[in-house]
Amino acid sequence: MSEQNRVARTIPRRGRERNLVDVRPDWPGGPLPALVRANVPDVDLTGWLAGHRDEVDELARRAGAVLFRGFAVAGADDFRAVMAALSGDVLSYGERSSPRSQVTEGVYTSTEHPADQPIVLHNEQSYTVNWPLRIVFHCEVEPAAGGRTPLADSRRVLARLRPETVAGFERRGVLYRRNYLPGISLSWQTAFQTERREEVEAYCARALIDVEWVGDRQLRTRQVRPAVRRHPVTGERTWFNHALFFHVTSLPDDVSAGLRAALGEEDLPYQTAYGDGTPIPDDVLAELRAAYAAETRSFAWQRGDVLLVENMLAAHARDPFTPPRRILTAMSDPVAAPELAEALRAGTVAAPAGGPA
Repeated sequence: MSEQNRVARTIPRRGRERNLVDVRPDWPGGPLPALVRANVPDVDLTGWLAGHRDEVDELARRAGAVLFRGFAVAGADDFRAVMAALSGDVLSYGERSSPRSQVTEGVYTSTEHPADQPIVLHNEQSYTVNWPLRIVFHCEVEPAAGGRTPLADSRRVLARLRPETVAGFERRGVLYRRNYLPGISLSWQTAFQTERREEVEAYCARALIDVEWVGDRQLRTRQVRPAVRRHPVTGERTWFNHALFFHVTSLPDDVSAGLRAALGEEDLPYQTAYGDGTPIPDDVLAELRAAYAAETRSFAWQRGDVLLVENMLAAHARDPFTPPRRILTAMSDPVAAPELAEALRAGTVAAPAGGPA
């Protein structure tokens, strides 16, 4: 195929677009995600996005996520080009809570978690004061079996919760306790991408995180964040937190029981409570799980898929799978928490939070 014909086919004229690319506001059979499908081979997603950014933004904010399927996205380099077409601000992965490997600038492997274990629904980095507005996934190798990326509309999750449950979280917030324990969780060197304690302390001061060094090797941190936030563009209230994800009972029962027996509550790698330190009751945890479950939708990955998740409007997860499976991920468009802006105005922090390395 000549270069001229290739361009004509991959970046079609307006009159031919309806035949080459279909846009469906809803996934067949449900509201999430929206579906953008190429109907012929080799349609260039970066080229299509160049003329449809406003449409994609509207789709993502209405549905919470958009799946691009059938386009010519063959690996990390193509995916990075798609990210450049979606955003001018692709982020590095800072204040880490899960193991990932960098593939190319701004592109990482999805969480390297045992294949036989699920990953609970969550909104990426909602525990920070700087989070990505979007997280995007690319299926480089589709799973042999399982391995879906479930989604749940965080606005609808919020609407399912009892008013008294929401009010309790809004009044007190969520306390996140983390212990960086060599051999048990991420080391503080990996999480903060530095070998220097003073850089960790400086980062945590800017990010409104309390720091405690325990012995020679252990770092313990505490931070309180809201459970409900507003999307900066739509203004919608959304259930945006890691209250359930980081709670020790979200681990498999045997793992949760083993950690509690071996470490005790204060040394758990991750644990959440109300912002005043009061434990979250079992019935409230069950309510959160039920709300997420009621709103969960999923689809089977196909090689070349790109999934754009509007991070403040939709939570994502991962089902167990049979290898091989390779999903790449990238994040974009940072959002700063209102409490960080207030701290800056008050002069209690020196500069916006950013990774120390």
